[in-house]
Amino acid sequence: MNDVSQFRKANVSDTCSLWNLMASKLLYSTAVNAGVTLCCTNFVVYECLHKPGQVRSEREELKRRLRAKLADKSIGSYSIELEDLQSVEVLRSRKKLSIGELSAIVFAQKTSLAVLTDDIGAQKLARLVLAEDTVQNTPHLFGWLYFNSLLNDGDKDQVAADLKSLRRNLSPHLERYHSEAQRCRAIAIQSLNLKG
Repeated sequence: MNDVSQFRKANVSDTCSLWNLMASKLLYSTAVNAGVTLCCTNFVVYECLHKPGQVRSEREELKRRLRAKLADKSIGSYSIELEDLQSVEVLRSRKKLSIGELSAIVFAQKTSLAVLTDDIGAQKLARLVLAEDTVQNTPHLFGWLYFNSLLNDGDKDQVAADLKSLRRNLSPHLERYHSEAQRCRAIAIQSLNLKG
């Protein structure tokens, strides 16, 4: 579990984490107001907006939200060359990662940004090539926002409901990070009281 008292604000997002953030307007707007920035690769944009797949109303809503963020440049999109992917040893351990996930890891490595991924396999791979504290996920972001009192207890239920309404589910992970943030916040408050 990531340290909820720390979060790198500049992130390269993969497809899954981008969808999760687009699914909750509350989580996304709170993160942006806290100074969190997101970018992605053109491979991720392709996976989100153009890759063929089953047409579902929730997917169309996520696409609409993402198109708006790309259009107003609140989420930047960058190209990465196939050679960049081939030049990194991560391809050997690729397993079942998409090109979007791989490109996010490679771009994070090239730019010294954090990678934001909700895929367990991508997180494991990212930890092999990036510093531990630069591998982040959406529940970690939620926990950090809660730890810093930017989200409250009721917001957890709202974020979970937002995600569920668009067929995204992070509830068990949000619960875990919420509990950890509560524990860390209690320790921080106790430490301040002892000093005072």
